[in-house]
Amino acid sequence: MKSSSNNNHIQLHGFNNLTKSLSFNMYDICFTKTKEEREAYIQYIDDQYNADRLTKILTEVTHIIGAHILNIAKQDYDPQGASVTILVSEGPVDNPSSETYSESPGPLPELVVAALDKSHITVHTYPEYHPDDGISTFRADIDVSTCGEISPLKALNYLIHQFDADIMTIDYRVRGFTRDVSGYKLFIDHDINSIQNYIPQKIKDMYQMIDVNVFQENIFHTKCKLKQFDLDNYLFGYTKEKLDQNEILEIEEKVKYEMDEIFYGKNLWNGPDVEEIDGSQ
Repeated sequence: MKSSSNNNHIQLHGFNNLTKSLSFNMYDICFTKTKEEREAYIQYIDDQYNADRLTKILTEVTHIIGAHILNIAKQDYDPQGASVTILVSEGPVDNPSSETYSESPGPLPELVVAALDKSHITVHTYPEYHPDDGISTFRADIDVSTCGEISPLKALNYLIHQFDADIMTIDYRVRGFTRDVSGYKLFIDHDINSIQNYIPQKIKDMYQMIDVNVFQENIFHTKCKLKQFDLDNYLFGYTKEKLDQNEILEIEEKVKYEMDEIFYGKNLWNGPDVEEIDGSQ
């Protein structure tokens, strides 16, 4: 594949037909012992991340990637959750910065560097709780899909700063192809080795991180789990000073178990095998 340096950008033939898609999924975990605590946590999440606030976050994302908003659709749901979809459009970058193409963390809102075409940004939230184990979780899924010169990965730094995430799962894929002025197909128009390179070092130091990448298919996956654990950050409306030592150990085990299952993407329950549960051998 032909490549370009930051000082010698690819000259395209017409429109950039590549689709670059970022999926940012974050999780917040909370121990809610009683029905009242659970309802209060869900209400708090709904208030903190309602459709209006989510719209402001996604609007800032469009500014970071230099887009124009064409349409906004937003909805708060009953009993909980919210969704926002923004359609965006932008013309070509007249004077692209080297930062547009570099494999590095994107800017925070005061610095806007690039643009995209005919694209969309969406967010959906999913507050939920375990039926009887005292664990409540909040998940937000944000998708940024662009068809322009900048990668939506440049919005990742800002998104991480907007959510107090215990777990993050991040996917990035480049689909389709575009052509340079000689007609040569380009299946990706920027260098990338890892999504982690778009996350500031200060943030990376806070998380345990795992990459699963399929380079030949331009598919990249990174998942992150907070390293430091303080139970006070997972209790709602009180601190561990109100608990005895046995309660602290029991709650810590439950919360850590929940975080590990989400991080590794599978149930880690130590109960009987599936064969024993359904009676098959």
